[in-house]
This record gives sequence, structure tokens and C-alpha cells, in this order.
Amino acid sequence: MKLHQIDRRWIFLLIFLGVSLPLIMPIGFDIEVTKNVQSVYDLVENSQPGDKILLSFDFDPASKPELQPMAVAIINHAMRKNLKIYCVALWPMGVSLADEIYQIQKEKLIYGENFINLGYKAGGLVSIQAMGKNFREVFPKDSNGDNITDFPIMNDVNSLKDFNFAISFSAGTPGIKEWIMVAGDKFRLPIAGGATAVSTPGFLPYINEQKQLYGLIGGLKAAAEYELLVSTPGTATAGMDAQSMAHLIIILFIILSNVSWYFLQNDKKRGVK
Repeated sequence: MKLHQIDRRWIFLLIFLGVSLPLIMPIGFDIEVTKNVQSVYDLVENSQPGDKILLSFDFDPASKPELQPMAVAIINHAMRKNLKIYCVALWPMGVSLADEIYQIQKEKLIYGENFINLGYKAGGLVSIQAMGKNFREVFPKDSNGDNITDFPIMNDVNSLKDFNFAISFSAGTPGIKEWIMVAGDKFRLPIAGGATAVSTPGFLPYINEQKQLYGLIGGLKAAAEYELLVSTPGTATAGMDAQSMAHLIIILFIILSNVSWYFLQNDKKRGVK
């Protein structure tokens, strides 16, 4: 009876602790790395020092908790491989999200030499089409308004064909599909992606059936998988730990409530008050 009548505030407190503590001190529960995430990792890992990668920030702050961790993990990976990182955005707020990562990592990056934020360009399909023909014409200046001719990283970059591959972090349209249709199908640029969990199933046919997508990081769990592969636990790992702890606490109370109900029913049958 005492278990059946437990004050719900204790449950709320345990849920609060179960969620907040892993966010402060990640536990690092075992995570199985899926094939699609491994494919993105291999694309970066098999690159050679000096290779050029194009990262498109096609999302806004509403999708930041899912997509920003995977962008951080990939940039960390690219830095280890000594790759040249070019950031663009098909969504207006994507510019500031890319810059946010740079501000955190700027001690390890040399702006204009191994990293550049070229800013936002409207138009979706049309803009990607233009990048394929004349990249410098689409982005004559970087996000700060400086001429790209001032930066060594822009030497020998004239079209999409000068990049080794592109990764779109996509929360909708324009995003991964547009990069596949134009950059991938027309200009033969290898495309990988990062997507929110809810939109991930819609991209799977591009991997399994059409072979147009080289890999996909889908949702927070997949972002945590990539963090595991690069051995840099971050907000995705902490988020999955918090989610797992909350689920464990909920399951525990479901079991306890059913045990309590079972004994109460037995007591009623035996006439115990």
C-alpha cells in the first residue's frame, strides 16, 4: 500500500536527477555504431591531408540539439586529418551556427588557411547549380564580408568539382535532397548527410536503393555514435545518457507499480485491508 501511494514528487525528483546528472557528467553507455554512420566516418577517415570538404549548415536553432553535435564531431575529425573545411549555409541561421563552432575551435583552426565560413546563399537548387559552375561567383566574399581572394584556402577552388565531398546537415528544404540532386547527380560530388531523427527514414532509399548518399547521421543517437568513433564525447553522448537514464527510471516505476497492483489485488481477494 505504501508503494502504491508513493508521493509523485519523488518520481519527479528522480527523473530530474536522472536527466540532469548525465548532462553534467556523461556516463558513456555502450552504443552500437550503425553502418550508415560508419560510412560517413570512413568518408572522412579515408581522406588525405589537404583534401577539401564542403559542409552545408542547412538548419536553424530549433534543430540545433540534434544537428550541431554531429557537425562538431565531423569538424573535429576533419581537423585531425588536416583537411580544409569550407562552410556554407542554405538556411540563414546556418551561418551563425557554423561560426559558433569556429569560435569554440579557433585556437586549433587557422581562418583562411584550413577553415572558412562563406555564409548564406538563398536559392537552394539554383544556388547549388551555380556553385557547380562557378563557386567563386556565388561566394565572392566570406561571411564577414572579406574578399575570398584574400584567403589561401580559396586557391584552386573554382567549382564543386574541386571539393572531395560535401556533407549537408539538414533539417528540411533546402537540404540533403537538393545536394544529392544537383551536386551529387549532376556534378558527381560524393554527398553524405546529417539529419534529424524524424526525417531520417526519408533519406534511407538514397543510400540503400539509389546509392546516391554515401552515409547518413540520423538524429541524436547517430551523432553520439560519431562522437564515439572519434573518441570525443560531447553533447550527443550526454543527451543519450540522459535519455537512457530517464527511460530506466520510468521502466523501474512501471515494474514497481505493477508489483504493487498485483499484491493489492491479492490482498483484496483475501479480504486484507
